[in-house]
Amino acid sequence: MPELPEVEVVCRGIEPHLVKQRITNVIIRNPCLRWPIPNNLGEILVGLKISKVTRRGKYLLLDCGKGTLILHLGMSGSLLILAIRTPPQKHDHFDLILDSGKILRLKDPRRFGAVLWTADDVMCHPLLVHLGPEPFTKTFNGKFLYERTRGRSASIKETLMNNRVVVGVGNIYANEALFHAGINPRVAANRIGISRYDKLVCVVKKTLKLAINAGGSSLRNFVNSDNKPGYFQQQYWVYKRTGKPCRKCGNAIKQIKQGQRSSFYCPSCQK
Repeated sequence: MPELPEVEVVCRGIEPHLVKQRITNVIIRNPCLRWPIPNNLGEILVGLKISKVTRRGKYLLLDCGKGTLILHLGMSGSLLILAIRTPPQKHDHFDLILDSGKILRLKDPRRFGAVLWTADDVMCHPLLVHLGPEPFTKTFNGKFLYERTRGRSASIKETLMNNRVVVGVGNIYANEALFHAGINPRVAANRIGISRYDKLVCVVKKTLKLAINAGGSSLRNFVNSDNKPGYFQQQYWVYKRTGKPCRKCGNAIKQIKQGQRSSFYCPSCQK
């Protein structure tokens, strides 16, 4: 599943192609995504101009003045900027056609993505209203994380991936950040002190920034808006490196299951 760095890469890639562009047509080939695409979306969007493209967590938000188009890539989705005559492929479910002659096309083989509309304050939408702070904001700091975890017996790995605590720290980047912070993913969140949380927050921010600069991670089918893969997987320290020597101490990387997700860590470097 694309995580925050991948969605941010897509956001930055599509933004210059969409801002100030008027929507001239909407094509819905398959409305059956995670939630049905509104059947009147074409009537709503045609003629509107996109004023801003932003990201909240893993959601992409297209401000159209009268409301906001909410996009989500789901498990395997991608958003591509294409020429208007580009023929659709099997899993191309949604096109936003612009007066520039370009298309924003959603490809989603597993159909877990989303194309939704709201005319109200988008930050009050049910999908967004309960989200925690963005990891790059000043709100997300060691003190905040320390205070939010005092009553939590869940592991730090599961807590870090809880989007009501902080958004966008998915499985890949939680594993990598915990390694660089020297924290074992199994440690209960309420047993970590504020100094260790200060360090963890710093490495979360650094890890996510490095991933964005590398174009994200392409483990399966993630591509950016230019249909190009990311390269952060070449910098992994623990993720998917089960049994391989730790790049820091040489001991074998271990793998365990936490909350139905795999965790990777070095038992010598992470306490």
